[in-house]
Amino acid sequence: MLKNKNIVLGITGGIAAYKAAELTRALVKEGAKVKVIMTKSATEFITPLSMRTLSQDQVYTDMFIPAGKHDMAHIALADFADAFVIAPATANIIGKIASGIGDDLLSTTIMAQDKPTLICPAMNDKMLSNSIVRDNILKLKKSGYVVMESVEGELACKTKGKGRLPEISAIIDEIKNLFVPRDFDGVKILVTAGPTEEPLDPVRFITNLSSGKMGYALVAVAQKRGARVTLITGPTSLPLPPAEKIFQIRTAKEMYDSVLSEYRKVDVIIKAAAVADYRPKKIAAEKIKKSGKTITLELEKNPDIIAEVGKRKGKRILVGFAMETQNLLSNAREKLEKKNMDFIVANNLRKKGAGFRTDTNIITIIDRKGNAESLKKMAKTEAAGAILDRVKKMIEERKRTKK
Repeated sequence: MLKNKNIVLGITGGIAAYKAAELTRALVKEGAKVKVIMTKSATEFITPLSMRTLSQDQVYTDMFIPAGKHDMAHIALADFADAFVIAPATANIIGKIASGIGDDLLSTTIMAQDKPTLICPAMNDKMLSNSIVRDNILKLKKSGYVVMESVEGELACKTKGKGRLPEISAIIDEIKNLFVPRDFDGVKILVTAGPTEEPLDPVRFITNLSSGKMGYALVAVAQKRGARVTLITGPTSLPLPPAEKIFQIRTAKEMYDSVLSEYRKVDVIIKAAAVADYRPKKIAAEKIKKSGKTITLELEKNPDIIAEVGKRKGKRILVGFAMETQNLLSNAREKLEKKNMDFIVANNLRKKGAGFRTDTNIITIIDRKGNAESLKKMAKTEAAGAILDRVKKMIEERKRTKK
């Protein structure tokens, strides 16, 4: 994603400046072209020669040194950049940008550009918690700058607290996010994810192998693309993804109630959860004790969430999933029609790299016209992007039809 991208990296005068060398190396390895601006204070912590060697380009430290034969550096660098990154960002540079001050090359260049900008604060925890610094960070966020959260750990002043520069891999991921198109601005999406659990007694339950990874990937990618996402999730071991609203449920009935209370508020419903079809008819009040060689469980059918939404969806886009072990396409098409979905995402558990508990998936997207698009094995985040691309296409087609 960063191949051939032009990144201007601003380095300010904090102890974490040495990590900018590793960040530069990582960006170059990703295929980006990096130009570095260093404040005077930054050069006290790491040398311009080091950064020039790693970036394989000129390093800019002086306000009045031209970037080219006739160019002023702050304008030339602003024009060059596809994105700006300031790492580490001290309280000083954060305050300057928030106040519109341009009194050195870095702050002046930031004032002269309108590109996606990532700011990575790193400072003493007491400085970071200072109300003025927090107000400045909030002001930057409101102005459209992306500001990463500092992480907790041991600080240069031999104390522990929040103020460390995020890990380089996390910064790289956030830089990549700068280039994700925000083509879902204003679109409200409801995603269901994970398994459900149907209790047998206080210690046992019926469930399935769903990890929630596909649904959580959909939430994360949709958020990055500007959507306002509501997540309804069954129990998983995953950290919760970013979402505007999150409902944590356990049973199919709880998911049914949550979906029916929320679906009217959204434009798109994506049912990625693996919901139990049946639940025990009776739940034992006490732990079921071992007795005899066999035990008989009586099950009753759970409500069919997607079928119910399909009846009520109106003009909303409804996307479902079909997990099969045989007759993938025919079973998926039958489910698509029967439950009034707009399209269905099908995968086969028999294929290596598809299905539950993997980081990859192999999906086929089937629409109501009978078209089936089979995609190669890809990361679930990429699969999420492909699914959302199809949703976006459908939204655009509906807009054109209205005209």
